[in-house]
Amino acid sequence: MAPYKTQLEAARKGIITPQMKVVAAKEGREEEWLRERVATGTVVICANPAHASLDPNGIGEGLSTKINVNLGVSGDLHDYDVEMRKVDVALDFGVEAIMDLSNCGKTAKFRRDLIAKSPAMIGTVPIYDAIGYLEKELADISAQDFLDVVRRHAEDGVDFVTIHAGINRRSIEAFEREGRTMNIVSRGGSLIFAWMKVTGDENPFFEHYDELLDILYEHDVTISLGDAMRPGCLDDATDAAQVSELVELGDLTERAWKHDVQVMIEGPGHMALDEIAGNMKLEKRLCHNAPFYVLGPLVTDIAPGYDHITSAIGGAIAAASGADFLCYVTPAEHLRLPDVDDVHDGIVASRIAAHAADIAKGIPAAREHDLAMAEARKDFDWERMFDLAIDGKRARAYYESAPPSEEGTCTMCGKMCAVKIVNEALEEAGLSI
Repeated sequence: MAPYKTQLEAARKGIITPQMKVVAAKEGREEEWLRERVATGTVVICANPAHASLDPNGIGEGLSTKINVNLGVSGDLHDYDVEMRKVDVALDFGVEAIMDLSNCGKTAKFRRDLIAKSPAMIGTVPIYDAIGYLEKELADISAQDFLDVVRRHAEDGVDFVTIHAGINRRSIEAFEREGRTMNIVSRGGSLIFAWMKVTGDENPFFEHYDELLDILYEHDVTISLGDAMRPGCLDDATDAAQVSELVELGDLTERAWKHDVQVMIEGPGHMALDEIAGNMKLEKRLCHNAPFYVLGPLVTDIAPGYDHITSAIGGAIAAASGADFLCYVTPAEHLRLPDVDDVHDGIVASRIAAHAADIAKGIPAAREHDLAMAEARKDFDWERMFDLAIDGKRARAYYESAPPSEEGTCTMCGKMCAVKIVNEALEEAGLSI
């Protein structure tokens, strides 16, 4: 029997786990360097032992920026085959995490099939599942019911769970006192808020937090502390409700660490460009440098149909300023459940944002990837370019859709290609640069 239950507990005992070895090799870091950061909570390795197909990844300080893909069935669209095709797209792009946000139908079967199939870490929001699984009205669900659903997800092999424990009576006071343009846009947060209002009770995840942590510790499930008060529009960013909840999340982080449970913090949302860097620093300060997981942030509210772009802009700035984990946003955001093509476009946009941030942060090997692309372009090595591209299939399709008349060029410049002209001039002069 292993002398530890969680990656955090192992790291604190000076043990380098098999998962730490894998992550250190991927990141080009020393194993001891990684263990120290897991021990302090600034890096998490979400790795439920029951997730047998997992290929571990680390999230946090000094590591490459990871991305998450949301999918799952809804009441209006519940085609399991389509959702599995989305999973295939995500895995083809090597995403590090997939969140199953299913809230209708046979959620347990889909979740278990996903865990069995996916080498990416799997996250869930158990409160979504509680409503459909228990087949009860919200007001009739007990605190114990909520905890029982978390336990089922943990037993199935989920690696991390989003729990909205920071929306309590104190943080709600700030929300109700100040008011908001968009009120509460977090689905999980809205359900907790409504449950508290109809029952008159405290948030069950806050009131029974220690029991929740016992469940997560037993299965080494990382808690992703959800931001119920995240801003749903630019006008609500960095307001009293958001900051008040963040203060609560900082306290909950320390309580989880005392239970040897790994922690991530979830963040905004919608936010103007000039507020992003400050928000990242504020979160890291208030939440003791726990890894930060952001949805976007979207930098404008007026681009429905293109929110993968508004999200990528904000995500690049957020990650360059300290965020560790980007949740993708698709072009369908605010409009419908994304289809397979939307998932593809959302993943690519997030990958671009994450890589751009990694270059800015000086993550090992990030810039070398771009140097390799530059060298391939200089040599007109099209196959190498396609291999190095984030989306090589699309790059190849564009190139092959309009064959050039001048060998080795593309139809943008043809025989006037600057690279070709200079290469030939240097060759004629007997120079090699």
